[in-house]
Amino acid sequence: MSNIWSSFTEYIINNYSNSKKIVEVGVGRILEPSNILKETLNSTVINLVDIHPANDEIIQEDIYQPTDEIYEYANLIYSIRPPEELQEAIVNLGIKYNANIIIKPLFTEEINVNLQNKLKLVNYKKTAFYEYKRKKHDK
Repeated sequence: MSNIWSSFTEYIINNYSNSKKIVEVGVGRILEPSNILKETLNSTVINLVDIHPANDEIIQEDIYQPTDEIYEYANLIYSIRPPEELQEAIVNLGIKYNANIIIKPLFTEEINVNLQNKLKLVNYKKTAFYEYKRKKHDK
C-alpha cells in the first residue's frame, strides 16, 4: 500500500467496514484507493464513476443526472481531488441518497465556500479531508 493513500483508506476501512455500498465519484486514473478498499472490504460493493471512464471497471456517469442504481443504499460517497465546481453536486448526491460524504481536495485547495457549513474538516494521521455525516434520524 502506498503511503499516499494509507491514512485515507484506513479511515474509510475503520469507519465504513459494515457498508453495503461505497461509491467513488470522479475516479479519473487514480485507482489505488478503490483497489485497497476492494481488497479489504470484500462484502462491500464499490462503484466507481466518472464522466470519462479510464477503463471498463469505471461506470460512465453524469452526477448532475444521477442513475439511482449506482447510489441507492450507499453508505458512503467519496471523491478525491474533485474540481471545486463539482463539490456541491457530490454533496447533493449524498443528501439525495442519504449517504455520508468524504471529499478530499488537493492539498492546496479548500472546500467550496458554499459547503463549509455542511462539511467538517477531518485530520486523520497523515491526511486531511472534509466529511458530511447524515443525521442519526436519517435512514
